[in-house]
Amino acid sequence: MEAILSYVVAVFFAVAIYMMLSTHVVRIVLGVAIFGNAVNLLIFTAGRIVREVPPIIPEGHDVPVGIVANPLPQALILTAIVISFSFFAFLLVLAYRAYQEIGTDETGGMRVAEPEGDGLPPMGY
Repeated sequence: MEAILSYVVAVFFAVAIYMMLSTHVVRIVLGVAIFGNAVNLLIFTAGRIVREVPPIIPEGHDVPVGIVANPLPQALILTAIVISFSFFAFLLVLAYRAYQEIGTDETGGMRVAEPEGDGLPPMGY
């Protein structure tokens, strides 16, 4: 099962990087969202996928009895889901506002600070 999820994570990373290299802001934002999901799936896969009991310590014991699931990846993923969703929502609103102000979602057309008639800024010292 981990091998299949590893391939899925690799595909997610490849698609996310491909989309983030685009010149359109909407594709970049979607790439960031897919990248966040790939990281969450990577953490989930790294935490081992087992059908074990939850990590609840029975009464009268100091440690869990038998094999239990690791709660750390689940806690990390829950936190990462909240952070990545809020980051995605912020980027989406930012992209929408930029589209409203500038009228395009292509990064080449978002040269507000650099007029189109001017050449490129200095590339080195």
